[in-house]
Amino acid sequence: MPLVANSTLPTYERLRQEGRTVLDPARASHQDIRELHIGFLNMMPDAALEATERQFYRRIGESNQIAQFHMRPFTLPELPRGAKAQEHIARYYEPFEKLAEEGLDALIVTGANVQGADLTAEPFWRPLEEILGWAWDNVTSTLCSCLATHAVVQQRYGQARRPLPAKRWGVYGHTVTDRSHPLVRATNTLFDVPHSRWNEITRAQFEAAGLSVLVESQEAGVHLAVSPDGLRLVCMQGHPEYDIESLLKEYKREVLRFQAGDCPAYPPFPVNTFGPKAQAVLEEYEDQLRAGLAPDFPEAVLTPLLENTWRDTARTMIGNWIGTVYQTTNVDRRKQFMENIDPNDPITWRKNKR
Repeated sequence: MPLVANSTLPTYERLRQEGRTVLDPARASHQDIRELHIGFLNMMPDAALEATERQFYRRIGESNQIAQFHMRPFTLPELPRGAKAQEHIARYYEPFEKLAEEGLDALIVTGANVQGADLTAEPFWRPLEEILGWAWDNVTSTLCSCLATHAVVQQRYGQARRPLPAKRWGVYGHTVTDRSHPLVRATNTLFDVPHSRWNEITRAQFEAAGLSVLVESQEAGVHLAVSPDGLRLVCMQGHPEYDIESLLKEYKREVLRFQAGDCPAYPPFPVNTFGPKAQAVLEEYEDQLRAGLAPDFPEAVLTPLLENTWRDTARTMIGNWIGTVYQTTNVDRRKQFMENIDPNDPITWRKNKR
């Protein structure tokens, strides 16, 4: 079933305008369908705060037909924010303490911008560690994205991310390496995933920590891995939630940084993102910039030339995650699992008490 507009968060209206189904709470209350309450820890910077909401809310809203999704957004007060973002958070987000008291069925943790290589020096490090520690003992499954994956693997398993020689940026082909796991059932065995990062956790590091690698790329490395129990921690290094234009917008930001003198080198194209026509448009734009002209970035021309090669698989994987949570989480969301679930093997959810 669809998302339930359990608040006046503008993201719900944006999704309605896209033609997506978002239930009014009054209508939802008359449906005899189970609710799933999903925490959404949004650590993204101000410019990406609402866009990241929409990306993940889309994937959740289209993922499953057997539950009503109540998204519960929150963030960390330690993250620096501008006035507009602070107003948005104060109006639409909830305090973590309230969510911890009421309980959650699942948790999504986004990435974040960082200022240096040492994650332990970031202002979010300690509060994030506390939240992820609480989730490990109280939430059925936590889905971590990109930098959140790097943080939790270091915090829980002592494996620190490693710098890449250059930004890993673009759309890369991936292979399912464990076809038996519930999270990748019914997905394509070969599929694309966008990446955008300067660091990585390697396969060897995931395996040293006892995590199981489910999806990886020869070019981009591991995308998807899970904790030893198979469910409580789901780690992504890629960005299957990205919209079709997300990498284009990132490229535009890098070009504008170059134009403003904040970046010494003109940015390379993200891998496998722009076709020949789009590249020709962008090369002409670069020539104009270098000639001293200041044309508008041709975003409106480029957007129709983009292709999305990851959405269907992303929808399936997120649907598998939601379905597995639905079948293992306790009806009382203050409890982590159903009574007959072994917390050390929660994905074997069909086992019954004897």
